[in-house]
Amino acid sequence: MPKGIIFDMDGLLVDSEIISFKMYRALLAHHGILDFTTNDYATNYSGHNELDNMNNLIQTFNLPITTATGLHYVQQIETELLEKGVALKPGAQQLLAFLADHQYLIGLATSSTAERAQLILKQNNIQHYFDTLTFNAEINHGKPAPDIFNKARTKMALAPNDALIFEDSEAGIQAANAANIPVICIPDMHQPAPAILAKAVAVYPNLTAAIAYFEQ
Repeated sequence: MPKGIIFDMDGLLVDSEIISFKMYRALLAHHGILDFTTNDYATNYSGHNELDNMNNLIQTFNLPITTATGLHYVQQIETELLEKGVALKPGAQQLLAFLADHQYLIGLATSSTAERAQLILKQNNIQHYFDTLTFNAEINHGKPAPDIFNKARTKMALAPNDALIFEDSEAGIQAANAANIPVICIPDMHQPAPAILAKAVAVYPNLTAAIAYFEQ
């Protein structure tokens, strides 16, 4: 069994992927592009950081804006949506409490900014479960590169085999594999391809069901 557990946040612990979809859809609609779907978002943007996603949007849809302008636009929308609160994913509270009760180290490794992530954690009163927090600004390369998980594992003073990652996205699973850390997948908006899912040590429909992994 691992000594420490590293959690992704968006789409894994909190139901925030729909917020990201809405803010990108609003940006595209502002430029007359009205056919951006949840499948488009889930396939091409889920699990990646905002900078990479914005550059991808600008290039894919030939938007006549700078990266900075696009980020400012979507961040304003996101701020309004976040003020209304972001719900926890089913089982998040239960799994975190279980791990804390059984004295696992718990880390967060998120592509989010520190301010945004801490707001979401505090809104849901789960910040106290985490021994370490790792944010996108601390790394050079986003997922599927292993940087964020290597950074989180180092903060927790764990060897790769002593850590376990929880992820929802294809990019997250690939990043965990690149870091040589075992990963459990809880799919969210987009079901990872079978070849990617096969790289996970387990796949569960929700975080509640994942408690069984530690009770074996």
